[in-house]
Amino acid sequence: MISLKRYLDSAECGSGNRGDEEDRGTVQVVIDAYRSALIEMGNCSVDACPALGPDLKQSLTGLVERLFADVSSELVASTQSRARERLQDWGRRTGRHYQQKAAEVKELLLMMARTAESVGDRDLRCAQQMNEVTTRLKSIANLEDVTQIRASIERSASELKTSIDRMTAEGKAVVQQLQGQVSAYQSRLEEAEYIASCDLLTGLGSRLWVEGQLQKRIDAAQAFCAVMIDIDEFKRVNDDYGHVVGDELLKQFAGELRSACRSGDMIGRWGGDEFLVLFEGGIKDAEAHVERVRAWVCGNYTVQGRRGSLKIRVNASFGLAEHAVGETLRELLDQADAQMYLHKGGARANRKEMNR
Repeated sequence: MISLKRYLDSAECGSGNRGDEEDRGTVQVVIDAYRSALIEMGNCSVDACPALGPDLKQSLTGLVERLFADVSSELVASTQSRARERLQDWGRRTGRHYQQKAAEVKELLLMMARTAESVGDRDLRCAQQMNEVTTRLKSIANLEDVTQIRASIERSASELKTSIDRMTAEGKAVVQQLQGQVSAYQSRLEEAEYIASCDLLTGLGSRLWVEGQLQKRIDAAQAFCAVMIDIDEFKRVNDDYGHVVGDELLKQFAGELRSACRSGDMIGRWGGDEFLVLFEGGIKDAEAHVERVRAWVCGNYTVQGRRGSLKIRVNASFGLAEHAVGETLRELLDQADAQMYLHKGGARANRKEMNR
């Protein structure tokens, strides 16, 4: 990606001679290869982890689509940063996902083994008692005294009843134990589902959870709007101060975003420095609310760095899209994403104009 950026920089300021044309041709070949690599990464992620792979595939596909436009060194650098963040986030989530699944399977196997062992011990004891009763009943045939025969039958019947009662009691105990273990296992599954629906860094909803909420409203034909939010120049924060400061800034921004939104709004982290909010209702109400949220979340943030407190000015770009009847989830998100980048481009142009 460094060499690709160098080619782009040289192409942007080239003189149009044959060498420049060859460079541009080389750049196009490399960009095509990079797009293909991103697509294959997405495809492989689905095979590697069916639960989380589609999330990464969709994200990388979005990055690929941006590279079909006029490619600049700035766009390439941005794509590189976003792809790295997406892959790192997916890798961490996938590792935790399989660790959790392995622990759940191990616990389930142990539970089954303990239950089987308990039932086996119980059946072995009962079989031994049955054998003793059977042996005693067989010996009755050799007895001549009726009194002894009666006493032997009564004793055998009593022991048989005791054995059956014990089997019943132990069976109930095993069933109760199994029910308790199943209940505990169900609780762990519910906890796992909660973890999967929650972004571990910010505490907001995960991308998969937000997509699910959007799809529910699409299926129910409800009126709603989606807002894509991107922190401007967040990569510079990571580059200048480190990812620990960047993570802390993301957590603070998420907290302010939660405070600015209403209780009925659905808020999630889309990935990296992007967030998505779902507003119930039409576009007019959403536009007013977006402006209020923008005024709330943008401003100065104080973050602890290696050498003390840092004051960081945060601006964000917002992309608002209203869901239309018949519109798919992907079409809605593409519309919100396009609006966000349109806003980001306008903000960047204004900053350049002010710096002249």
